[in-house]
Amino acid sequence: MSTEIACYRCGASLTSLSLPLSRQDVCPSCAVYLHVCKMCVSFDTNVAEHCREDDADTVTEKERANFCEWFQPASNSFDEKRAAEDRHSRDRLEALFSAEAGNSAKGADPAVSAAEKLFK
Repeated sequence: MSTEIACYRCGASLTSLSLPLSRQDVCPSCAVYLHVCKMCVSFDTNVAEHCREDDADTVTEKERANFCEWFQPASNSFDEKRAAEDRHSRDRLEALFSAEAGNSAKGADPAVSAAEKLFK
């Protein structure tokens, strides 16, 4: 394959991996499995089962490693918009839990403090 491929989740270059990708290959940057539907040239959300290959077995979880014999890594599987949304969600989640940790450390919520005392 002459085109450079990138991880569908983080966009990291996968030139260090040998082709064809094995079922157990993971991204060196974010450690997600790469032999997945979302990384395949046949993946298309506009068709039934999100796969353009009629003879492929149905795979319900598109981000889990699978045994599809039709798998071919796509060079355009990375979606910057989706990655930005993922980063934004992760940042909000981190902020939420760091705020909760700060509040419980200060004892700001008496109900939480009372509940914690029950289990000590």
